[in-house]
Amino acid sequence: MRYETMSSLARQLRADAVRAADAAGSGHPTSSMSAAEIGAVLLARHLRYDFDRPDHPGNDRLVLSKGHASPLLYAMYRAAGVVGESELLTFRARGSLLEGHPTPRLPWVDVATGSLGQGLPIGVGMALAGKFLDRVPYQVWVVSGDSEMAEGSVWEAVEHAAYCRLDNLTLIVDVNRLGQRGPTRHQHDLGAYAARLEAFGWHTLRIDGHDVEAVDAALREARATVRRPTAILAATRKGRGVAAVENREGMHGKPLPDAEAAIAELGGRSDLRVQVTDPPAALVPRPGRDGAPRLPRYTRGEKVATRDAYGHALAALGEVRGDIVALDGEVGDSTRTEFFAKAHPERYFECWIAEQQLVGAAVGLQARGYVPYASTFAAFLTRAYDFVRMAAVSRAGINLVGSHAGVSIGQDGPSQMGLEDLAMLRAVHGSTVLYPCDANQTAKLVVAMADLEGVRYLRTTRGGTPVVYGPEEEFPVGGSKVLRSHGEDDRATVVAAGVTVHEALKAADRLDEHGMPVRVIDLYSVKPVDTETLDQAAGTTGCVLTVEDHHPEGGIGDAVAEAYANGHGGMPRLARLAVRSMPLSATPEEQLHEAGIDADAIVSAVELMLERVLVR
Repeated sequence: MRYETMSSLARQLRADAVRAADAAGSGHPTSSMSAAEIGAVLLARHLRYDFDRPDHPGNDRLVLSKGHASPLLYAMYRAAGVVGESELLTFRARGSLLEGHPTPRLPWVDVATGSLGQGLPIGVGMALAGKFLDRVPYQVWVVSGDSEMAEGSVWEAVEHAAYCRLDNLTLIVDVNRLGQRGPTRHQHDLGAYAARLEAFGWHTLRIDGHDVEAVDAALREARATVRRPTAILAATRKGRGVAAVENREGMHGKPLPDAEAAIAELGGRSDLRVQVTDPPAALVPRPGRDGAPRLPRYTRGEKVATRDAYGHALAALGEVRGDIVALDGEVGDSTRTEFFAKAHPERYFECWIAEQQLVGAAVGLQARGYVPYASTFAAFLTRAYDFVRMAAVSRAGINLVGSHAGVSIGQDGPSQMGLEDLAMLRAVHGSTVLYPCDANQTAKLVVAMADLEGVRYLRTTRGGTPVVYGPEEEFPVGGSKVLRSHGEDDRATVVAAGVTVHEALKAADRLDEHGMPVRVIDLYSVKPVDTETLDQAAGTTGCVLTVEDHHPEGGIGDAVAEAYANGHGGMPRLARLAVRSMPLSATPEEQLHEAGIDADAIVSAVELMLERVLVR
């Protein structure tokens, strides 16, 4: 396509963005208009993509990090012939695939965007897959806004991409000067952005983003650059092409006031079509499954940390499944991801202490067909929670593993204790939350996670805990285990998970001695929860005590209460033990006691519950 035609295509993309937002009565047309030449040249000359085969292994990847500029993306799809005229005008309508911010409901969108600062970290994950796993020369194009360059996650990604020499990654920054409420920090100072990027080792290009020849040359140079990623800093004007809004403040996120006049000023509606370049033939033999993994086997009674069992099970799973990859945030010797790293170094990605990049890379890797396990301390996953939230919007299948959970880690103190993670992950749409209490259970759940959908979370424990299950025991997701019961004689039920299972068993022994038999349920699947077993226990005992190494809000107690509220067995008398005070440094045993979640506390709570029942 000639440059003159590409300029006409850019005008069409602008007009289509204006038309889509006008039909919706909302949207971000001016943010789309600034990047029209970028979109036109990329589509017409540089994107190698088979729209009939979105899963083609040689396809370039395009991530619109500035997801609010979705009208531009949808206009590009119309120019490519995959979105029709009538569909374009359904933008933001109920049931339309053309949502306000792009999601993978469209087959050509790999990940949801719109929470700014996420496109580049995810693009890094895609580029890692292309360079080190697929070994296919597809290019990852990330189109970013200048406002989101203030996000710390962007700079985590910038450093990671330079360190890994991701020459298959190109960041295109639409520097249109204006953010939501006014000018951006650096406005049109391309040198300010370049200095920062070059300091990290990036190849940078500064161009007029409305000059199609300059855009074309820059994209060509980016693909040809080796051993380092490229950033194209394109100076543009928000609302380009319509005098009433061009480079004007106060127009962000609004349809144009006179769309008909704006479209006329842009040259009117047009129907240019682009024959997008096909990707080169590429064969990426997807690793298959070579039978069931030979999981480690642990003997009842021995003490094993569930984090150790996680690391060994993951390494074993990697032996039979080549699609398994592992990532860690520079704590692999603690999370035990190091076991996988030693066994499968080619599929291990160190993300250093950059938890947003850790989760972002996992999302990018899963978009390329891999099954990632991303591990760090449970407490530090809070830093990446927005990435976890957006992973659910992306329909991404990722496994997150949080170690060093709860007060039971001991002397390290509260800064290292994950006490909010169950609530955080339970709140994620479509998530699975698992909390094993012993090594054999952990190993089985690690394998089960690989074939689940959505965001999956496994909570592991630092210290050794007794093995209570045999290696042949099965642990279906959504289930639980009744570890202690006297049948109809049970007078109360104790529901626990992880470390508190062992405290509950100790308490049950002592209560038995006092003629107060209790049922102990190991609720290893915190979400989905085993409503049937809980209902049966409530029907028999009428009294249920939950005990958890977690804050009371959003954890096991809430999961159980919600199960009863939504179930059919009626609401039993409920009591909860949880970490309600701010921990200090102390031994694990002292921590459990001070928090009121050890065997002593369970015995006292059960006795009080039963006493109140007798009083009634």
